[in-house]
Amino acid sequence: MKLALESIRACLDGAIPAVVATAAADGTPNVAYASQVHYVDSEHVALSFQFFSKTRENVLAHPYAEVQVIEPVSFRHFRLRVQYLRTETEGPLFEYMKAQLAGIAARSGMDKVFALKGADVYRVHAIECVDAQAPATPQPDALLKLRRTLDHLGACDDLAQLADRALAALAHGFGIRHALFAMLDAAPGASGVALYTLASLGYPASGVGAEVAMGEGLIGVAARERIPVRINYHTGDYTYHAALQVADPASPRIPLPVLAHPNSQIAVPLTHGARLLGVLYAESEQNAFFSHADEDALVVYGRHLGALLARLATLPDDESVAPAPPGETPHGTPLVVRYFAHDHSVFVDNDYLIKGVAGSILWTLLNEHQRSGRRDFCNRELRRDPRLPLPDFADNLETRLILLARRLAERCPDIALEKTGRGRFRLSLTRPLALHAA
Repeated sequence: MKLALESIRACLDGAIPAVVATAAADGTPNVAYASQVHYVDSEHVALSFQFFSKTRENVLAHPYAEVQVIEPVSFRHFRLRVQYLRTETEGPLFEYMKAQLAGIAARSGMDKVFALKGADVYRVHAIECVDAQAPATPQPDALLKLRRTLDHLGACDDLAQLADRALAALAHGFGIRHALFAMLDAAPGASGVALYTLASLGYPASGVGAEVAMGEGLIGVAARERIPVRINYHTGDYTYHAALQVADPASPRIPLPVLAHPNSQIAVPLTHGARLLGVLYAESEQNAFFSHADEDALVVYGRHLGALLARLATLPDDESVAPAPPGETPHGTPLVVRYFAHDHSVFVDNDYLIKGVAGSILWTLLNEHQRSGRRDFCNRELRRDPRLPLPDFADNLETRLILLARRLAERCPDIALEKTGRGRFRLSLTRPLALHAA
């Protein structure tokens, strides 16, 4: 029976080093270990190119090799007959293998030695099971996990509900205990495209509003390359170190609420067609928590969430607004709110609250309330407000309002944004304001 490359993907996770046999142009054989044999598609694998070894010298002269890989649970051996095609030194495949190699290197204590120079792509001509009598390892039923996840997700009619339920469904279907839901943001005039945490699961602090730059860590790489990235062993290269989470007084930053030492990580882009909308990130303290099958299922889940996000962005705002009930007059010591225009950052009583688009929105709302006493607002008017640095796509505003409302609830309960309908909300204050712009 001809073996399909998909059926041995468990062998291609780097848990057990592979053996590569090549021959020089004169026929002299050479056998060496390979750090990584990566599944590319049903006909191709990629081997890590870390230094100019005899193996690489041989395949450049004579492009055929045999690779032996081992299934980590059953210890069945498989032999692949392969042909070298090309080397990729950038792009999605290279970035994925770079992340995987970082995990392998850290696990083996070779993180200072292993450095990926390229991804050598090979065509697989044949696969042979060396010990066919050994029992096969049952494959995890990731399709059932996905079905349970989607059943738990159900229908969602707004973005905040979708973000929260998307993470809760992961816990129900996949047993994931720690995860983040990050949305893409690219405000005009910003230093670069970034992602912002909209919701989190399983952390002591929510981290709502925490920023990840494009290309930073696993989340940023998955967003930049628009690919899923999975690491099944602890690596410092893709861990968000505490140093990244210490707020710089000159550039305040909300810390990401991630595990200090995750042993498994996966980041999946949320896409709709060619458009990137965000990233779903999950991690575990357990080694090898995410399988190849889990990755495939989570990619499907990410695309489903992307389609839901795109649909929510097209729903019209409510035409009418519920009449505001009589509000209590704010009393007590005034809240001192300081606004810094260079990065739209807002501080309340000298404590950092938020910056960027959300900071600009809050400052606009507070000034309008201070000037006219107004409490009710709608998204439509904010999108037309020239004072706000909003990108062209409409759903960004809803994302920023959710971030702002959740950040206020955590850090400044004296100011609240209450949803009064689709595309409509109310500003509530329990203390008077003292506004200062810098």
